[in-house]
Amino acid sequence: MVSEEVSAGRRASFASKAPARAGTAVIAVSTAGAVVLLVVLVAVGKGIQQVVLIPPLAASAALVFGAPTLPLSQPRSVIGGQLLSALTGYVVLAVSGSTVWGSAIAGGLALGVMMIARTPHSPAAATAVIVVAADPSAATFLPLLLLATVVLVLIGVVTGRSGRTARYPSYWW
Repeated sequence: MVSEEVSAGRRASFASKAPARAGTAVIAVSTAGAVVLLVVLVAVGKGIQQVVLIPPLAASAALVFGAPTLPLSQPRSVIGGQLLSALTGYVVLAVSGSTVWGSAIAGGLALGVMMIARTPHSPAAATAVIVVAADPSAATFLPLLLLATVVLVLIGVVTGRSGRTARYPSYWW
């Protein structure tokens, strides 16, 4: 009897506490939205001969399309968090130069800036790191980042209005 209880307890402790898998239609629409967004960013970049798709935007897409109801996924956080983190990166870049140490500091400070501004968006911390590491021209990078995040949100809205996924956004501001 005790052995059966212990065995049942062990099975229960190994059972996943993760939410159930989304339905096939939700997975298909979310995946399609992310693919469309990333391809559009590449196409825009090719059209203007600039890199528009940076790795943190793929992570942003994963949040917007895969977890559209989270605070981290809302337009305020996606657009505001990315821009504030980039600006944080430029401030650190001005002080430290393009160094690995500066990149690390920028990524950490970006979190604090986003928390103060109530625009939490975890992929944006990587944007601050990229700014310090790559030293892109602010006059080019910031408008392209703004464009990319607005396009991301707009495609997220279209996907979120498909009726197949959770409605996006949950709030704008």
